[in-house]
Amino acid sequence: MLAERKINKYFRDFYTRYRHYCYLMSTENTTPKKAPPKMAGGLPLIGHMIAFGKNPYDYMVHLRKTLGEIGEFRMFHQEMVLLTGPEGNEAFFRAPDAQLDQNEAYKVMTPIFGKGVIFDAPPHIKDQQLKMLMPVLRDKPMRTYSQVIVDEVEEAIKDWGESGEVDLLEFMKQLTIYTSSHCLLGDEFRYELNEEFARLYHDLEKGMAPIAFIFPNFPIPVLRRRDKARVRLQELVTQIIEKRAQKTEKSDDAFQMLIDTRYEDGSRLSPNEITGMLIGTLFAGHHTTAGTATWIALELARNPDDLDKVLTEFDELYGENGEVTFQSLREIPVFERVIKEVLRLHPPLIFLIRKVSKDLPFKDYLIKAGKYVCISPRVSHRIAEIFPNPDKFDPERFTEERQEDATPFSWIAFGGGRHKCSGNAFAMLQLKAIHAILLRRYRFELVDAPESYIDNYKEMVVQPNSPCRVRYIKRSVQQTQTNTESEQKTEATASNTPSNCFKLDIDMDLCQGHANCMAEAPELFQVDDKGVLTVLNDTPDNALLKKAQMAVRYCPTAAIKIKQN
Repeated sequence: MLAERKINKYFRDFYTRYRHYCYLMSTENTTPKKAPPKMAGGLPLIGHMIAFGKNPYDYMVHLRKTLGEIGEFRMFHQEMVLLTGPEGNEAFFRAPDAQLDQNEAYKVMTPIFGKGVIFDAPPHIKDQQLKMLMPVLRDKPMRTYSQVIVDEVEEAIKDWGESGEVDLLEFMKQLTIYTSSHCLLGDEFRYELNEEFARLYHDLEKGMAPIAFIFPNFPIPVLRRRDKARVRLQELVTQIIEKRAQKTEKSDDAFQMLIDTRYEDGSRLSPNEITGMLIGTLFAGHHTTAGTATWIALELARNPDDLDKVLTEFDELYGENGEVTFQSLREIPVFERVIKEVLRLHPPLIFLIRKVSKDLPFKDYLIKAGKYVCISPRVSHRIAEIFPNPDKFDPERFTEERQEDATPFSWIAFGGGRHKCSGNAFAMLQLKAIHAILLRRYRFELVDAPESYIDNYKEMVVQPNSPCRVRYIKRSVQQTQTNTESEQKTEATASNTPSNCFKLDIDMDLCQGHANCMAEAPELFQVDDKGVLTVLNDTPDNALLKKAQMAVRYCPTAAIKIKQN
């Protein structure tokens, strides 16, 4: 078995290198490579930091309009190269770690995660740590989280009454920290430490201030609070480890999994490493969700026609008191398109960065080692040639008929490539479960002028400006029908298709081992305990077409494609 895993890993690594080689060959030409064009107007010492810091999105849009899909600017002493558009995004995400280094780019996370954890760990240790986190984000435990989230939402709104006002962003921050900690970390964090833990986590998040990306240990109050919160959190984690050691019955949460897990050499994780990886798990599940959850309600309040479509879908599926389950949350395509459109317009991570360790070619240009390269989901998501009328809220752009995101690496709200956000499936589950309750119970109206609800660019995780006031009004539901027509249509289409009509195409560079494909089609896919995928039959009989389609649909990293024979 061990030999088989080593062989699978060898071919997976070979495939990754081969894909990158093919990409490099496609960008090669006989002309010498040029340096990226540079933005004018940089100031001595600080470069373009003032203009960028005032509004990063506006600055990057201006850079693209001025220089095109590649352009260089300077933040203090660091030379930054911005790539925008699908081709630039692909160059960024497809490059191997040896060429574009995450660790150097994200030193801002070291005081938060801790020394020797994830971005501060050597590559072979970092890979093992990331794999240790995957089991709680896999398909099997994910199926238990929906009820936990629903119960948390019901508890949060139990005293709302018929109507009232609420700061929606603050409400969502509290709700998502409770749902995430309850699902991913365990009962101690949710019930015993809820208020203190929420405060500590808040201070850690604030530690991702823009200045920290350049000077991660700058002696300012927000970073001092970050460091104190990290020390206190490790004290709490150590206490819980000691308490759990006294118990005969073990928990089945991420915390216990990290206590019990071992490195390949047999050594245990230290309290420092467990603390950092618990924070990493929570960042994957909560880090960006509160702002997105808020924007969903705001955009639907601003666009009542789209809200009516969502409510019709919810009412037909659930009625007034229908049970919200893992399976039912997979049967709301209208609302899924709303989420995608919100993430297109308001991606919470405004830009992603890497340090260039080896020269990176891009078309006619060469980005030299030592510089930093970055991409911006927000800029790429509003390119009119890809998303027409890009500032308009239009969930229908993601329908089967339009598919405006069909160009690879055009929609990158969760990143892409091998480093696509591992928590994206959990984030989607949270967003669906929260609003399957909230929107059926209440209608939301904006208290202030619609144009006053805008993004706040003063922090690295972009959220709506606060206060974010909304009025909620209780609604009643009449319809209780369930719509199964599209499901029946899919079954009929599959049953009338000839045998051996399709082939599976797997991008092993994207697969992260979530095992959703195995849950949907165990006849076609197997994922072992290490997260290594084996395709059991890449040219299956048509009887398995529907299962293969479900595997494609629910793969969090879009690593599977179906090709017609």
